[in-house]
Amino acid sequence: MPLRVLIVDDSETTRRILRTIINSHYWFVCGEAESGWAGVQKFEELKPDVVILDLSMPDISGIEAAQWMTEYDPTVPLILFTVLDTEAIENLARRAGIRAVVSKSQVWKLLSRIETAVREKVN
Repeated sequence: MPLRVLIVDDSETTRRILRTIINSHYWFVCGEAESGWAGVQKFEELKPDVVILDLSMPDISGIEAAQWMTEYDPTVPLILFTVLDTEAIENLARRAGIRAVVSKSQVWKLLSRIETAVREKVN
């Protein structure tokens, strides 16, 4: 069964790019949300295998959304995909349950971070 990925990002362009990347890897985008709260609701509804979260969104941040998601199901790997300095937010992200932080300028690292997070979940 293909990996089911939820994308939570307020940018339609970013969601489209991520959808293309995910689908090219023979995974499946099971849902998309354009805000943190909508992402939390879709997370609970769709029960994805992995979530890709933006940090800055109109209502709540990706960190706040991750805290809600982790409380609901701590086994689902969460990946923060952001334009901000990843080192500066790494500790805060990890405390919220995020398994990896990937800079949007280094999109090529995203697939390997997803694979690593999923592999760690299984082990």
